[in-house]
Amino acid sequence: MFDIVSAGHFAVDSIFLPDRKTPFVVLGGSVTYVSLAARRLDARVSVISKVGSDFPEAYKWWLGQEGVDLSNLLKVEGSHTTRFELKYNSDFSDRDLRSECRMSPITVEDVANPPRAKAVHIGPIAGEVAYDVVEKLRNYGEVISLDPQGFVRRFDDNGNVTLGPLVDERVLGLSDIFKSSLSELWAVTGLSEMEPAVKAIHDHGVKIVITTLGAKGAAVSVEDAIHNVPAYKPEKLVDPTGAGDAFIGGFLAEYVRGEDCSWCSCVGAAVASLAIESIGPTFFGEREEIIRRARVLYEKEIKE
Repeated sequence: MFDIVSAGHFAVDSIFLPDRKTPFVVLGGSVTYVSLAARRLDARVSVISKVGSDFPEAYKWWLGQEGVDLSNLLKVEGSHTTRFELKYNSDFSDRDLRSECRMSPITVEDVANPPRAKAVHIGPIAGEVAYDVVEKLRNYGEVISLDPQGFVRRFDDNGNVTLGPLVDERVLGLSDIFKSSLSELWAVTGLSEMEPAVKAIHDHGVKIVITTLGAKGAAVSVEDAIHNVPAYKPEKLVDPTGAGDAFIGGFLAEYVRGEDCSWCSCVGAAVASLAIESIGPTFFGEREEIIRRARVLYEKEIKE
């Protein structure tokens, strides 16, 4: 029994930061950030994913050293690993996202004997997890967490990414926790105001709806009451890639231990603040610093 099993593709990301003309090439994908963030909090994690023959062995070695179980990683010879190019504007308020190539989807046959977990996180990045796979994994997780980003992304002939409607709304009915950015929330629901959009997600039976808001923190809705969780101001902003994924990784690590949603959210915000202080998924801080930052936010939230 794992604490968290994440399903979705690993990626190789080329990240262009505002002050550089050449990219940083790093391991990417929602499952990467979720798993490494949760490991910093001593959660037992595993990943269900597919990569191509071009996936660097160094990445597998590193993930293994970090304690991420890769026994359900399928390597497809002759295929290419999902790759993205991310270009940020000068103040990190926006980015252009382009897919260079996309790995074939995860099929039901690929998850013939999936691991059991306290929480299964569905984190596709390019439509690689279909409804029938989520339905299968529903039987192997006590809680299903969903990030819809890979379900709402659309790709033109050049790989440029835009957002569109949710391909299959039935995945919402299988989910207990929903985490997305504000723009993805609007894409999923077709609504342009947060509160009605959050309610629309709850109407599918989702218990917890988390909307990440960048530097403004996050809005966490439980039992139709929305709680605003402040962001922890990082010591420096280096690379915001994966901050939302780090948030849900930290959130789930505490949630499966039975902690209340307010504390889980503060831990998520603390991990996210550390993740953006370095390039890609290379730094999530030590557990002691995560907890220290979370306590600062928790006390602030209680006072307010």
